[in-house]
Amino acid sequence: MNANFSPGSTPEREALDAEVLGWMRESHWAVDDARFEALALRLFAHQVAACPPYARFATARGRVPGEVLRWQEIPAVPAGAFKEVDLRGFPESRTIKTFRTSGTSGQKPGELHLDSLVLYEASLMASLGTLLFPDRISSGRAADPALHLRLLAPAARESPDSSLSHMFQVLLDELGSPSSGFDVVDGRLEAEALAGRLEAAQTRNEAVALCGTAFSFVHLIEFLEARGAGFQCAPGSRIMETGGFKGRSREMPRDELYSALERCLGIPPSRIVNQYGMTELGSQFYDSVWVDPEGPRRKLGPPWVRVRLVDPETGEESPPGEPGMVVVHDLANTGSIAALQTADLGRAVMASGDDPQGFEILGRQPGAEARGCSIAADEMLSG
Repeated sequence: MNANFSPGSTPEREALDAEVLGWMRESHWAVDDARFEALALRLFAHQVAACPPYARFATARGRVPGEVLRWQEIPAVPAGAFKEVDLRGFPESRTIKTFRTSGTSGQKPGELHLDSLVLYEASLMASLGTLLFPDRISSGRAADPALHLRLLAPAARESPDSSLSHMFQVLLDELGSPSSGFDVVDGRLEAEALAGRLEAAQTRNEAVALCGTAFSFVHLIEFLEARGAGFQCAPGSRIMETGGFKGRSREMPRDELYSALERCLGIPPSRIVNQYGMTELGSQFYDSVWVDPEGPRRKLGPPWVRVRLVDPETGEESPPGEPGMVVVHDLANTGSIAALQTADLGRAVMASGDDPQGFEILGRQPGAEARGCSIAADEMLSG
């Protein structure tokens, strides 16, 4: 993990990075609204000063530092704007990493520029440790023995601008056992080799964590079903999937995918976690099944992230229980823009007692990304 903040940062940026990192490294998550709001308002002021396009965007909405008093009032940039404008709060020469969205053929990808990987990697490891590996990771370190990770995605060296591949590479480097590795090579799932590794793990009664895109899992299922093959992965095994569900020959709804994974790998849905993340964000959300197995399945994130659900027409908070556009405020995005409006519709999912509240993703809001991107880009590029 990168151990240094970006050289040449302003004193305020360095102080913000240090405070957010300190929160990420605490052994137990604690929701602290006052702490979040104070950091969010300071970060907003810094990002307006450091990123002229964002300053124009905020000013056009009448939202300027000193007058914005609640984090909910901080203007959120539509994710599509990252395709049109470089939203970085530092000189381009200090960029050490750029992650790009996949996009469709011929479409300009969105880009997240980073001058440091410290917060990015600290956030992803803290979230994985709490929401996917709570029984195996303590304070960012794996229990003994190390985890056997099968990563159904390209390695970072093969896909250097993929945030997902970078995430998996960090997980592998930090926690993976010698038998761990990537199973997508040259854009192709090496299903036969993966099946052999799963068979060997089954013989050793070794738990396996399979992480990858839902697309890759559909390919694995189709490979195993065509051969009448299947496994009973050892207790403690789990799956993390993300992305869409289309395979070689069909599209597979999530419930069907999870049933097929249980049938083919012996891993029940209660041990299958969906990740919700975006290239433009520094933190991710995961299903709640490990931290609240008895409660409703919902997306949870770390305490340095907040989610709002807003009416796509008015921009006001959606009534409780009603769908709304997902707006994420992520303090890990100190070098870019912390407040991001996605093109996804979501709905709050309430838990009982002291269990953390969460949300579910309902799908894309038709036309939202193009509409929001166009308006935001015009404001950011004007002047």
